[in-house]
Amino acid sequence: MLANTQSAFRQAVLDPAAALPQGLAAHNGVTPNRRFAIYRDNVALGLAAALESRFPASIAIVGADFFRALAIRFAREHPPRSPLLLDYGDQLPAFTEAFEPAREVAYLPDVMRLEIARAQAYHAADAEPASPAALKGLDPARLHEVRVEIHPAVRLLRSAFPVATIWQMNAGGEAREIVDWSGEDVLVTRPRLDVEVQILPPGGHAFLATLLTGHPLEAAAEAAFAETPDFNLAAAIAGLVAAGIACRFEI
Repeated sequence: MLANTQSAFRQAVLDPAAALPQGLAAHNGVTPNRRFAIYRDNVALGLAAALESRFPASIAIVGADFFRALAIRFAREHPPRSPLLLDYGDQLPAFTEAFEPAREVAYLPDVMRLEIARAQAYHAADAEPASPAALKGLDPARLHEVRVEIHPAVRLLRSAFPVATIWQMNAGGEAREIVDWSGEDVLVTRPRLDVEVQILPPGGHAFLATLLTGHPLEAAAEAAFAETPDFNLAAAIAGLVAAGIACRFEI
């Protein structure tokens, strides 16, 4: 009985067209339609506010009113499953792709994915990045055996749009005309206190994605060269330390 009551209440809170749940009453005995409508709106606005705090660059792109409407629609169809709202909205990019009014802003879902990656990096576990001395101990003849322990904050994003450039312009960076609309591969890291966003060179995404799946350096190099024949392997290995991507090299 209680489960049915809770289910009906939840449905009524999320659906503006749903009837008032049975059993609700005001202190004066009047059916609380107006009060419940206010409560329903407050729930939707509260969840929308949680989403707005996660996607400031997306709001800058489409405007506050548009994003608020999108967020309320999403919240009613995808309410949170946890009282912790740190990761609420991870489904928003996929939802936005199917949201007809947002179709003209085709790059918006990937900007959202980048904002999610930044939030995840910010809240990821701390770890000590490898020092430059770790590279000196690597034997070039044994690179096929070397596996890299990746920092917990590392996130990768591959986009058909210049997503990092668009995000930067709408996150307080310099506004300028985008002439080249080629896609960008993006690395998000937090080696210390600050989250960093970098555009990867050609082959860089394949290289790091292979390492993230636990494959050794040799396999990562092969994946990068298959995608980009002139891939700079030496720079990529040095970048594992310079960008704080690697925590440890293991044979």
